[in-house]
Amino acid sequence: MTVPFLSFAPQHNPIRSEVLGAIADVYDKQWYVLGEQVKAFEAEYSTFNHVAHTIGVANGLDALHLALEALGVQPGDEVIVPSNTYIATWLAISFVGGVPVPVEPNPDTYNIDPARIEAALTSRTKGIMPVHLYGQACEMGPIMDIARKHGLWVVEDNAQSQGAAWEGGLTGSFGAVNGTSFYPGKNLGALGDAGAVTTNDADLAHKVQVLRNYGSQQKYYNEVIGHNSRLDELQAAVLRVKLNYLPEWTAQRQNVAQLYNQHLAGIADLQLPATAPGATHVYHLYVVRTTQRAALQQYLTEQGIGTLIHYPIPPHQQQAYAHLAIPVGTYPLAEELAATCLSLPMWPGMTEEHVLAVAKAIRSFLGDRG
Repeated sequence: MTVPFLSFAPQHNPIRSEVLGAIADVYDKQWYVLGEQVKAFEAEYSTFNHVAHTIGVANGLDALHLALEALGVQPGDEVIVPSNTYIATWLAISFVGGVPVPVEPNPDTYNIDPARIEAALTSRTKGIMPVHLYGQACEMGPIMDIARKHGLWVVEDNAQSQGAAWEGGLTGSFGAVNGTSFYPGKNLGALGDAGAVTTNDADLAHKVQVLRNYGSQQKYYNEVIGHNSRLDELQAAVLRVKLNYLPEWTAQRQNVAQLYNQHLAGIADLQLPATAPGATHVYHLYVVRTTQRAALQQYLTEQGIGTLIHYPIPPHQQQAYAHLAIPVGTYPLAEELAATCLSLPMWPGMTEEHVLAVAKAIRSFLGDRG
């Protein structure tokens, strides 16, 4: 059986007429930027995420960038960030002149390890940017405790974990101001780039609203040097439809993950994802680890099974951050994860037959190679 890494069809086909109707409504009303669809989606997403304010922006990277700018991050300010995240988290810090200070992850959950954070703090540290990686909520209780103890702000990167929770609190609702992404492949995905900032702080919400729109509240009157980063009306209309189905799709992802856990159990040289006590996981990705990653990925490709690597190069080893001159081996956990992790097919609508096909192929390759 061929199993693609990602298929939109089981999500999109049943809601096709609903989505096209929403798009047609925007087309017919002839208001395409910062109109009623964006306002409605912002209100509906705030209700979903248990926050007071949502500000729609152009993409997830802009969401993080504008969040940091609204907080007043200055050149040279240090920000704690995971060593093994996608580079966008680091880029947002760099855009405002900040310095990313990596902290290693918990090797079982892949999320930043709160026990390692305090050792990385200096007099220049201003904040912490936890990333709810692959769909699992970070251990926000200890992280928030550290932030309060040292007078730091927290900005959550919630691009992969809409609907995940730490001890009942939803990701994207803990930090002073937080960013999320609605890139098409995300759990809540638009039909192009899109993102949002979430916050419970009215002042920070206002600052982001101004920054996203050329630094302006009133057309042609500009208070600050701002950006053009506005959630598109068409994308907002699509997201409004899809938001209604997100809980159902999340439950399907969690069911697929449980099937993987069941059918991949006990395979030699295959580490399955673990969830921290107190956290929930919405499985944007189902990531396993093996020392035979390259060979296994090639074998699965030959069997018609799609996989990806999230992520093959940690940020500190990217050419973009060569100026930091971080030697190889400085962050060994991030480097080990980059060398061993493999993302298996994961999408709402996957059946047990799909999972069994993936598990059978993995077992046939690794089962006798302990």
